[in-house]
Amino acid sequence: MTQKPLISVITITFNASAQLPPTMKSVSRQSFTNFEHIIIDGASTDSTIDVARKMATENLRILSERDNGLYDAMNKGLGMAKGKYVIFLNAGDAFHSPDTLATYAKAAEKDTDIIYADTVIVDSERKMIAPRHLSAPRLLTFKSFAKGMLVCHQAFMVKKDIAPKYDLAYRFSADYDWTVKCISRTTPEKCVNLNTVAIDYLNDGLTDRNKIKSLRERFNIMCRHYGVVATVGNHLSFVIRALNRKLSK
Repeated sequence: MTQKPLISVITITFNASAQLPPTMKSVSRQSFTNFEHIIIDGASTDSTIDVARKMATENLRILSERDNGLYDAMNKGLGMAKGKYVIFLNAGDAFHSPDTLATYAKAAEKDTDIIYADTVIVDSERKMIAPRHLSAPRLLTFKSFAKGMLVCHQAFMVKKDIAPKYDLAYRFSADYDWTVKCISRTTPEKCVNLNTVAIDYLNDGLTDRNKIKSLRERFNIMCRHYGVVATVGNHLSFVIRALNRKLSK
């Protein structure tokens, strides 16, 4: 690629040969082409790298080496990214349609800081389980995430200039902390909701397998950003929300 890409798509992998093909396929079929694809691999011992190379677009770069976990790998991806915007699409997740990146790029024409959208949850057969139970807010503000992670990390595209490094003190919820920090560096007027589904999220991630640990970390992060009293109060509403969701099934 001779021109500087508008978007850097960053994919984190480790022994993900089974999960990676849908991700690679969704990237390769995008109608928008002014992007680069970066794979940060944690020195996989399976055929992950072979799969990546076989299904690669011409704008793919791969770094495969040992790391200190998911968020260390994400920091490496940020460091390698040449795009004006970055978006993370991890192994197993996929862009919802061939025009997803084109839709993000259209919103980026106004020099927006953050562009976000909705997500649907899929199983390993790529069948939709359900829409994500939290919907992207119409207006994104710093206080929005006091109510939880309203935007899925994979549907959150941010201008690289305002993106901090991930805090490696967190093992399971550094993405929540990172997203809040990104929002704190801009204003609602510079954030755009695409009002569409952008991401198919595979229901088999690190956070899903460590739900309790992740929630504890997220609680601590919320306390740091929003205060203890507000966080405790919001968690009472989370319990009510979860109960209502169960009763409605």
